[in-house]
Amino acid sequence: MNTGGLEESKNKSELDQSYRDRVSTVTEKGKRNWVFAEKPKGKFYTLRNYFSFAYFIAFFSIPLIKVNGMPFLMLNFPEGKFIIFSKIFWPQDFIIFAVGMITAIVFVVLFTVIYGRLFCGWVCPQTVFMEMLFRKIEWWIEGSYTQQQKLNKAPWNTEKILKRGGKHVTFFLLSFLIANTFLAYILGIDGLLKVIHEPFSEHLLLFFGLLFFTFLFYCVFAFVREIVCTTICPYGRLQGVMFDKDTMQVAYDYKRGEPRAKISAQLSTAGDCIDCHKCVHVCPTGIDIRNGIQMECVGCTACIDACDEVMVKIKKPVGLILYASENHISKGHKFHFNNRMKAYSILLIILTIFMTVLIASRHSIDTYISRVKGQLYQELPENKLSNLFNAKIINKTNKDVAIELRLENIAGEIKMVSQHQLHLKKEALNQLTFFIILDKKEIHKRNTELKIGIYQNGAKIQTINSTFLGPFM
Repeated sequence: MNTGGLEESKNKSELDQSYRDRVSTVTEKGKRNWVFAEKPKGKFYTLRNYFSFAYFIAFFSIPLIKVNGMPFLMLNFPEGKFIIFSKIFWPQDFIIFAVGMITAIVFVVLFTVIYGRLFCGWVCPQTVFMEMLFRKIEWWIEGSYTQQQKLNKAPWNTEKILKRGGKHVTFFLLSFLIANTFLAYILGIDGLLKVIHEPFSEHLLLFFGLLFFTFLFYCVFAFVREIVCTTICPYGRLQGVMFDKDTMQVAYDYKRGEPRAKISAQLSTAGDCIDCHKCVHVCPTGIDIRNGIQMECVGCTACIDACDEVMVKIKKPVGLILYASENHISKGHKFHFNNRMKAYSILLIILTIFMTVLIASRHSIDTYISRVKGQLYQELPENKLSNLFNAKIINKTNKDVAIELRLENIAGEIKMVSQHQLHLKKEALNQLTFFIILDKKEIHKRNTELKIGIYQNGAKIQTINSTFLGPFM
């Protein structure tokens, strides 16, 4: 029986450690190693197709959705105006954004500790757009990965010009569409349509910004591609710090697969891996998952589908490449929730509750009232005293609002300097000036506590605490 192939494969797997010297996108000579990925097929790829279809529908349709005349989601960074779930948030709500950002970071860390880099392969916009949209267009225009390799080596003839030109024109148009969609998230769909219909000369800066991001997206998806995941993305670079032996990830079952041998050289002592390299061919970052967990792996599960297909053909059990932890493969331990995962989970729950409280207690109309500095009390007829107050009221809604001020805890009168100030302009900071007038009999100390209620349509929306300055008692 032929054992040469088995021994050669075993020695190679034991001695070849060159993959540790450089990332998969760089050759031994330091040049770009262009990845021509084979199109995978299988249950995980089918699920990714469904998920990406829903993903694209959501991405391109959310800017079109309005609730009560307001965008469902708008992130207007230039104006510091954010609409999330049709609720307006302003820079004054910074604490909510800060807590939300921290919560998101903790969620990503917890997700990585438990599920590895699955976020990258299934949720990250870079991977979803690259693999489930631009890569598919590439297969459609240039053919399979072997046809792409031949086309790359071929001279510049009519076929190559038409295919490469068609691909890049399509990539550029898609990038332009994506850039406009991002602009709709910033300006809102009404703002984007307004810019489109207005004279070009009035929006030169915006137009050049749009072109810049179009070229940026085009360069990323046409040229940079998987380098974003393997080299540029900080999350990808840090993932190794977050992993432990209980982390679930796409992994090769080396105990079952080694030593490798071609199907023609299979012995009773050989592992199930027939060294067909299908897992390498389908990998969008060009790694060999059999070398172990690598930074470049994005957890897309394409190699699982490819290996399962081969195992079915050679009548071996599927799952040679699977989603499992190192402890599961090496020791047969089932997944368990370790202390680090528990700690992250508790922190995430606390942050989520805090975030929920902040959003629930947030006011659409925020009021700040203070007595005018440097002003003493004024004595009035009928044994009364007055103090002058300023109020700054932020109307975060998209409608003008009429309000009323009332004293809550003491008998007295609020006298506005100008009554029209009680009509708050939409999405603006409104300033009010008014007097609070009290009877002397209500004043028993130098600083009397006041509770001022702000009412809209007879319903109290906020209570503000302040003080009334009186004479020494």
